[in-house]
Amino acid sequence: MSIQRVQTGETFDGVYWGEGRYDRDALRRLDWVFRDPSMEEATPMDPRLFDALHTVARRLDATEAFQVVSGYRAPETNAARAQVSRRVSRVSLHMSGMAADVRLPGRDSTAMARLAAEMQVGGVGLYRRDGFVHLDCGPARRW
Repeated sequence: MSIQRVQTGETFDGVYWGEGRYDRDALRRLDWVFRDPSMEEATPMDPRLFDALHTVARRLDATEAFQVVSGYRAPETNAARAQVSRRVSRVSLHMSGMAADVRLPGRDSTAMARLAAEMQVGGVGLYRRDGFVHLDCGPARRW
């Protein structure tokens, strides 16, 4: 899987699952890339989120890196965003390490959201105006 964090420029390009198990070192590196940029510590992400991203990328035959707009959010960060925008949930799965807002360069976000929703990989939200898709490993739903 290939990931680029928009705010920090940090990247991950590697294998996080192999030989029937998750690679702990790769997961730690992914946790760091997906961390809240306002923090200097990583919070463990749910590996099922990476599975959802990988599944969507595979179905799209995507080789380009996902650009991560938002990964883990500390409760304080989420609360501050929720005060500014009604579109930010006060009980967001971002705070549980189960969600990411992503885009694939050169790919249509509507088509990506539609595919992910059809696959029922978890929650899928299309933010057309901002050009990204919310993916999470919670219950299948869409908005």
